[in-house]
Amino acid sequence: MGKQHYMTREERLKLEALREAGISVSEIAKQLGFCRKTIYNELNRGAYHRIVERFGIYRDETHYSADKAQQITEYNQSAKGRPMKIGSDRAYADFLEGKMLGRQADGKTDRRKRYSPAAALAEARKEGFTTSVCVSTLYSYIDKRVFRHLTNKDLWIKSIQKKRNYETVKRIAHPLLPNITQRPAAADSREEYGHWEMDLIIGAKGTLPVLMTLSERSRRKEMIFKLPNRKAATIRGVFDKLEKKMPDFCYHFKTITTDNGSEFLKYDELVKSIHGGKRFEVYYCHSYASWEKGTVENHNRMIRRWFPKGTDFRRVTKKEIAELQDWMNNYPRKILNWRTPNETAA
Repeated sequence: MGKQHYMTREERLKLEALREAGISVSEIAKQLGFCRKTIYNELNRGAYHRIVERFGIYRDETHYSADKAQQITEYNQSAKGRPMKIGSDRAYADFLEGKMLGRQADGKTDRRKRYSPAAALAEARKEGFTTSVCVSTLYSYIDKRVFRHLTNKDLWIKSIQKKRNYETVKRIAHPLLPNITQRPAAADSREEYGHWEMDLIIGAKGTLPVLMTLSERSRRKEMIFKLPNRKAATIRGVFDKLEKKMPDFCYHFKTITTDNGSEFLKYDELVKSIHGGKRFEVYYCHSYASWEKGTVENHNRMIRRWFPKGTDFRRVTKKEIAELQDWMNNYPRKILNWRTPNETAA
């Protein structure tokens, strides 16, 4: 059901014609895409009385005037200050609302594919809309329930980070393995392509399948693999297959940064190339310092939109994972000047 917001002049004229034709409020609301309360409010706003003669009997009837309602709305808006930009461009408003609701080309809504307000605005600029509002103004519109179907409840909730007291001395679980302090400057600065972060997303309790996630640090490219288990040999097998498939593997994979999970600690086997020698270098974060691989952690939160905690990955198909990976690689990022990872990919 639609939400309350002001109509355009054209919609008011349609309302007037439908009302004069004797169409019910429910049907008018359905045709114009508003909730019934909005229609009733609008009818009250543009109401006027006129004397009508029928069969020699004169009676006072209430009718609706689109012109009167439009004049009252414009006066009220001028009294409040500048009119809403979005109110005069319905196509722009519908585009933004569709992106933030996850509306697809077929008209259906997939809430997993919702855009943030900032990302929706970026996509609107790419589409060439001349109307433009800032992020804070868009949030204000959402607060005021300007959109037909969108409210704050439809936006992704920002997680609240609890402040933690971390130890002054960082602990390394396995000091004999390369740690993040030894990672090359090119990887730290994110200026060079080919430096990745790796993690696992665990499924429902008591189940074996997991998702292995790889996030490229400079271009935010994402790769997701469904694995039957979290064994070191299974993870090594993923890179073996990639190395076989990609003739320029060493260009795409220069370093991997990961945590101290036991599945990642068979360092010599993980870095060993199928052609002999090393295929890349692996660097391990300090213990209890997940922020040191913040890119993959942020991406994992995006993945949890699709597959919340407790998801049984046995029931998740490869097609669904491919769809998720494609969505993530085509999602505009502020850090990339609102380009997508695919638009910046090598």
